[in-house]
Amino acid sequence: MKEYDVIILGSGPGGYVAAIKAGQKGLKVAIIEKDSIGGVCLNWGCIPTKSLLKSAKVYTEFMNAKEYGINVSDKTSITPDWSAIVKRKDRIVRRLTGGVKSLLIKNNVDIYNGEGIVLNKNQIKINDEIIQGKYLIISTGASPLFPPIKGIDKAFENKFLLTSKEILNLEDIPKELVVIGGGVIGLEFATIFNAFDTKVTIVEKEKDILTTIDDDVRISMLKVIKKSKIEILTESLVTEIKSDGISYKDKEGNEKNLKADKVLLSVGMKANNSSFEDLNLKMNNNFVIVNEQMKTSIDNIYAIGDVNGKMMLAHVASHQGLVAIADILGEKEYINYDQVPSAIYSFPEIAQVGLTEKMAKTKGIEYTVSQFPLQANGKALSAGEKDGFIKIIASKPYNEIIGVHILADNASDLISEAVITMKLEGTADEIAKTIHPHPTISEIFHEAALGIIDKPIHI
Repeated sequence: MKEYDVIILGSGPGGYVAAIKAGQKGLKVAIIEKDSIGGVCLNWGCIPTKSLLKSAKVYTEFMNAKEYGINVSDKTSITPDWSAIVKRKDRIVRRLTGGVKSLLIKNNVDIYNGEGIVLNKNQIKINDEIIQGKYLIISTGASPLFPPIKGIDKAFENKFLLTSKEILNLEDIPKELVVIGGGVIGLEFATIFNAFDTKVTIVEKEKDILTTIDDDVRISMLKVIKKSKIEILTESLVTEIKSDGISYKDKEGNEKNLKADKVLLSVGMKANNSSFEDLNLKMNNNFVIVNEQMKTSIDNIYAIGDVNGKMMLAHVASHQGLVAIADILGEKEYINYDQVPSAIYSFPEIAQVGLTEKMAKTKGIEYTVSQFPLQANGKALSAGEKDGFIKIIASKPYNEIIGVHILADNASDLISEAVITMKLEGTADEIAKTIHPHPTISEIFHEAALGIIDKPIHI
């Protein structure tokens, strides 16, 4: 029986980062993966969707080339080649997953392909082999939640209903797509297919979509979505999935039908825990309970990433992996979840870190708010990306930054300045005194910070 210092179950962004770090530190490491190295993020999530979004963006820019002074005489000749778009996505995925596998090997990590079943706190069975480890890190991720809707199982079997995994390998672009769920994943796919001229309808049972983002950002984003002709049906409950569409009850309780070529299900996630059920770990609504160092209720077992449900983001999983390895090595690291950035890759993008205004009010924090629009930024105007703004929330009396919310074309890249500032307990005064390069969209940080302490220059 092979023995290891650390066995990692699952090779997603949490598992493979933990494995590489453990290998760098000289630990003997094994990683187990039943599907593809890189997990959901690299194979069916973060990376492939961004590839599709880029193709959608390029197509959109071609169709709107006249705005940039470029005449396209025959727009009908510009068509998306879906098979080529998917092949490009697959090439990127293969390159990245191959790179991760190479890094694991170079750091002396043993890779096991197969489903790992946890026998006890030290032993895991893969296929017909049993391996033993001092420590176990569970990084099995999560899977789409299937609500009890009439016809849902049959629709999934017939490939009419898809999850975020299956929709990546469609043979053709659907003419009509219904998205069940108005969260992050639903909006990203709505953005992709809407750009390719699919008629997209989002059906959401709550009063609003994107309920976790700042109210001002959501209101502005809804205006953009409306302009793009994506239809949103809120307070609408799906009652049945048929062979050619769905039935739903609207906010007045009326039963209605909606036609579709395909239906995307995106209503939430549940932890993948079947491989370690016999451990009887303490759970909370299907997710593994962990402490600040990612330890479970069993002392030598850790759980990182989506399986613990703390924040279902790839970069959180990666950092949790580093925290777990640090604890194994006798060090102590922590994650301040109030300083974790998140992004939605719509057109334009949404990025945020820290508190929303609503959260600040709930916590009883005295604060100041400053907004600065992209319309007043030279780089944004020249790029034709004027939809959006930045919003900074700073606590009184020292103007410490406690929240930043951005609606902009490259918001996911811009947010890092806010994250670093908050990590250093920085203030609006310090941002205002920091020289930002011109012309750049990053100047909106400078202007909004000036708005906290006095007044911005360009509005």
